[in-house]
Amino acid sequence: MSFQPASLNRVFYQVVVLSGAVALLYLQSQARGQESLAGSQDPDPETAIVPEAEFHMARLIYESGSGRGAFWGNGWGRRGWWAIDYPSAEFHLIRGLRRLTRLDVADDSFHVRAIDERIFDYPWLFAQQVGRWTLSDAETSLIREYLDRGGFLLVDDFHGTYEWAVFTEAIQRVLPGYPIVEIPESDVLLHIHYDLDERTQIPGERHLYLGPGGQVLAQLEGPPHWRGIYDQKGRLMVAINFNMDMGDAWEHADDPFYPEPMTALAYRFGVNYVIYAMTH
Repeated sequence: MSFQPASLNRVFYQVVVLSGAVALLYLQSQARGQESLAGSQDPDPETAIVPEAEFHMARLIYESGSGRGAFWGNGWGRRGWWAIDYPSAEFHLIRGLRRLTRLDVADDSFHVRAIDERIFDYPWLFAQQVGRWTLSDAETSLIREYLDRGGFLLVDDFHGTYEWAVFTEAIQRVLPGYPIVEIPESDVLLHIHYDLDERTQIPGERHLYLGPGGQVLAQLEGPPHWRGIYDQKGRLMVAINFNMDMGDAWEHADDPFYPEPMTALAYRFGVNYVIYAMTH
C-alpha cells in the first residue's frame, strides 16, 4: 500500500487548524491524562468527570489479563492496553466533532470500567486493542446489558487471526447467538452524515515506513474489514474496525508523516459513528 504526500483536503484542514488555537488546552489534557494514569492500571472511577454536554466521548476500561503482556509503556507511564492512543485520539476527534457537526461536545473524555453502572450514562463507547481483552463474567454481563439497552460500542486497533479469535471469543459471550457480519454499503451508518463509499485501509503509525522513493508505505497483517453486530431490529450495536487503527489516525492528525487521506477518512468514519449512536 502506497501513499503519496498530498496537500490537506478541506475536511482535514478544518480539523487540524484547530490544533494551534487550542495547543494549551491539549497540553492540559495530556497532563490530566498522565496524572490519572500514572502508576496504575487505570484511573480511579471515583474521580471521573461528570457529563457536561450533549456528547461526552467515553472509553471502555476492560481487563487485559495480568503479567508482562497486560500493559504497554514503561515506568510511571505504564498502562493497560485499553488506554492506548489516549489522550491524543480523544483530543483530536472531539475537536473534529465540534468543527464538523452541531453536537454540543464536552472538553474531555471519560473512562468507564466495564463493571461500572455509569456505563449507561454514555450512549457511545470506544474500545481499542480488543484483541487483548479478557472479559470477566461481570464485565460480560454489564456490557451485554449496555448493548441491550441501546448502547453503541466501537472497537478498533486489532489485527490478524489471533487477535480476531481473542475478540470474538469474548464478544460472543457478551452477545451469544448474534452473528458478526460485514457492514453493507447500503447501511445508514455509512451515509448518516458523510457518504462513506471508500473502504481504504486505515493503518496505525507503527505500520508505516518510508519507501526507497521517499513515499510513505504501509505494511499490515491483512485486508480491512468494517464489520458489525446488529440487534433483532436491525440496529447496529457493535461496530468493528478490524485490521485498522482509526485511533492512530486521529492521534496523529497533525503529524506530517501520517498519510493525510487516511486521517481525513478516519474523521469521517468517526463522525458517522457518533451521529449514528446519538440517533439510534
